[in-house]
Amino acid sequence: MSNKHVNVGRVRIGGGAPVSVQSMTNTDTRDADATLAQIRALAEAGCDLVRVSVYDEECVRVARRLADESPVPLIADIHFNADLAIGAAENGFAKLRVNPGNIGGGQNIRRVADCAKAHGVPIRVGVNGGSLERGLLSKHGSPTPAALAESALDSARMLETCGFDDIVIAVKTSRVMDTIEAYRIVSKSCDYPLHIGVTEAGLPEDGIIKSAVALGALLADGIGDTMRVSLSGDPIAEAEAARSILRAVGLLLDKPEIVSCPTCGRTCIDVVGLAMRVKDELADCTLPLRIAVMGCVVNGPGEAREADIGLAGAPGGVALFVKGEPPRPVKGDPATALLDEIKRRWTVG
Repeated sequence: MSNKHVNVGRVRIGGGAPVSVQSMTNTDTRDADATLAQIRALAEAGCDLVRVSVYDEECVRVARRLADESPVPLIADIHFNADLAIGAAENGFAKLRVNPGNIGGGQNIRRVADCAKAHGVPIRVGVNGGSLERGLLSKHGSPTPAALAESALDSARMLETCGFDDIVIAVKTSRVMDTIEAYRIVSKSCDYPLHIGVTEAGLPEDGIIKSAVALGALLADGIGDTMRVSLSGDPIAEAEAARSILRAVGLLLDKPEIVSCPTCGRTCIDVVGLAMRVKDELADCTLPLRIAVMGCVVNGPGEAREADIGLAGAPGGVALFVKGEPPRPVKGDPATALLDEIKRRWTVG
């Protein structure tokens, strides 16, 4: 993670802050009521920041209301028109996302930088494989990781020459390995906070997997300060997927983790049914408990023993494990025994 940081409203990006989760509205921005409803839903789903397309003057006219009534800081997504970026910054948006490939050159970047500096608004240099500058496409032949990194770093330098360094960088493609490599290049070349994601990742069933592979690899390498999972469809799924990825790499500890075996012919208990019941009944729990539900004596005792609490099935019955204590046999329903023990030891409501 980056040592340098920016402040997006009350949300800190970089500098050791937790990795923040972003998504983006897909409503007609000019419909302020619909857009605010989706912003609120995304915040409820766990978004720390929400990006909103600002694509014409009518969007700018509703920007102040959106910024004033949003429960989280808003980011203006800008393409083609520097005046829209200036309007968003002047009307309460807490961050600008500018694509250097289509904003109109150095003079417009300076105008945007001057306005952002005056209003204390960071700028994300957002480079996408689908909108790379023509010169770089000619030089590199395609939107390669090196081309994406060069575009982002050149644009950051342009902002620096304007006396502006409140910068976040993103270098996104729809290709997993190119995305990983582009971010690795940039992370070695600068200390700006990085917004990570796979752009145009696709429908949820495929896009979540692509995003988990790329973002998981980057986060495991310590790369990434804020993130978005880009999926076609309802953006609520993006927030949920991003938070799941953070949990998987140990960067978000806000709910129980259920460890359950894939089951085999040795399975002695209804692993799926028990695990689902535990998950459902602890849906509102915010404790980072590790709970094991294991079906047999091969890996069951070991996993259950290392968890905070767990069950392990055996031909002769079911054992309940609490970390640091000897296992004991379960009498009656295993899920009830497990849940009762959790509620006795921890406040989970």
